[in-house]
Amino acid sequence: MIVALLCCYPALLVAALWPAPVAFGLVAVVSYPLEYLAPRRARWFTCALARVHLGVTLRFVAREVAALLLVARTAGPDSPWFVALAAGLFGVHGMRAVQAGLALRLRHTLSRMPITTRNLDVSELRIPKMPPAFLGGQQSARFLCLDALPVLGSAFGVAAGALGAGLALLIGAAASVALVPYVRRAAPLTDKDRVMDVIGRQVSAYRPEVILYFSGTPSSAYQARMWLPTLERIGRRAVVVLRERGMAAHLEGTRLPMLCIPSSGDLMSFQPLSSAKLCLYVANTGKNVHMLRIPTLRSAFVNHGDSDKEASFNPFSRVYDEVWVAGPAGRDRYRRAKVGVRDENVHEVGRPQLEGISTYGPGLPYRTVLYAPTWEGWNDDLFHTSLITMGPRIVRALLDHDPPLRVIYKPHPLTGDRDKAATRAHKKIVAMIEAAELAKSKARHPSSTTDGSQIRHLIVTGREPHLYECFNQCDLLISDISSVVADFLASEKPYAVTNVAGLPERAFHERYPSTEAGVLLGKDLAGLADFLDGEDTLALARVKLRSYLFGPEYPDGLTRFDAAVERVFSGS
Repeated sequence: MIVALLCCYPALLVAALWPAPVAFGLVAVVSYPLEYLAPRRARWFTCALARVHLGVTLRFVAREVAALLLVARTAGPDSPWFVALAAGLFGVHGMRAVQAGLALRLRHTLSRMPITTRNLDVSELRIPKMPPAFLGGQQSARFLCLDALPVLGSAFGVAAGALGAGLALLIGAAASVALVPYVRRAAPLTDKDRVMDVIGRQVSAYRPEVILYFSGTPSSAYQARMWLPTLERIGRRAVVVLRERGMAAHLEGTRLPMLCIPSSGDLMSFQPLSSAKLCLYVANTGKNVHMLRIPTLRSAFVNHGDSDKEASFNPFSRVYDEVWVAGPAGRDRYRRAKVGVRDENVHEVGRPQLEGISTYGPGLPYRTVLYAPTWEGWNDDLFHTSLITMGPRIVRALLDHDPPLRVIYKPHPLTGDRDKAATRAHKKIVAMIEAAELAKSKARHPSSTTDGSQIRHLIVTGREPHLYECFNQCDLLISDISSVVADFLASEKPYAVTNVAGLPERAFHERYPSTEAGVLLGKDLAGLADFLDGEDTLALARVKLRSYLFGPEYPDGLTRFDAAVERVFSGS
């Protein structure tokens, strides 16, 4: 596709100089959809073109120059229509610059708001809705495509080209005029004091008592998202405080009020939050320090998963007043690690998110295996993923298993962030599963349940279905050292854990207690056959380990978590 796109421009030049208006028109018609599709199919190549000064704007200008050459060759440069066409093309680019400037001004104005909100009534600010995407994009090629009118018109004659330029100019002017009201309505939002006052009054009226604080990238939004349903159900009023603009869009589906306060100074001086007594932290990030400096807030680190990973006993945790873990296993991790977290500051609060996990399988005529590898970690010490070294072989063994198995593949949201080898392995697995699906669609006996043709594998790379829904859809789990293993124990179903580091079995279980009731998979996939086909002898061990990881079954996790919140307010 990229080759076809690049070939269009010399072909346009040749057709213009020939001159061959029909050929010019045909090539031009083909070139526009290629300009739309190429960046979506090969974004890396189009970025490379921009770096060598062959970006999208220059390519559109080259097409327009070819149209001018065609008109010059057919009608002559002295024709008044030729002059009108040239002036019109210049005008179209000028009008596009006006539109892009207005769109940029609107986005800049909105980005200067000191606080943005969700689920709070800030109608007093009269925040304008964003204009339609085709009006508000200052970097897209949509308005460049207006030159299709004069370029294609030139293939029918100089007059048609000039009239097309005039029509394109009118459309561009109309779009720019349509943006003006949006820009004018947004102008008052640059009044910082007024914005802070209006939002402050709404927050004060809500009187938040518990804060969920989060800072991170969109791909890490799941870390905060998992706590939202729990905070909706506790007995205290909770509010979510974010630091990155646009993050609220990744935390949809909650009724909790949200505040995005990018400036550390604005955050620490925002008095309406002073009614809160407890701040919960789900990840260790640099911007946590801004909230930690507020002396009236008691801080508690709740993490975004309870696992044997080093993140679950990070030395940074000692900066918090309290560390909340699910059960005795979490307390023991900090004891063993000796990272400076005092035992009396560790509190076992349960894992309320796990209430919806079923202890029953999906009840299908075939078994389902969930493969949920973790990501590469921030450094080699945190490298627990099986995806690179074992992933494709694991999935191939599952796809080739007899009797047929259903495979659910759910990689970690951060897969490939540090090591592109993980991305390549992920793509290989996806291709394998898609190929297996294609082969089944061509099966001779689609009604059969014994040949596996009714089995539909599932690749989960988005938010849905949720990890816990995948737990309920599977009979067996294969995963790495991560909170996935710990959470899956709530189902009491069989699971296997990959031994990426190649540790001796005893040392592995001692280092990672959550694996003690699971099957260990070596790099050569030793243990996989017994896991899939052997007798389940670890059922009682899983029940015992579940209590160790999450604490007693009664009272339930939400009750225990709510009690921990109330303890802070009672001062005990």
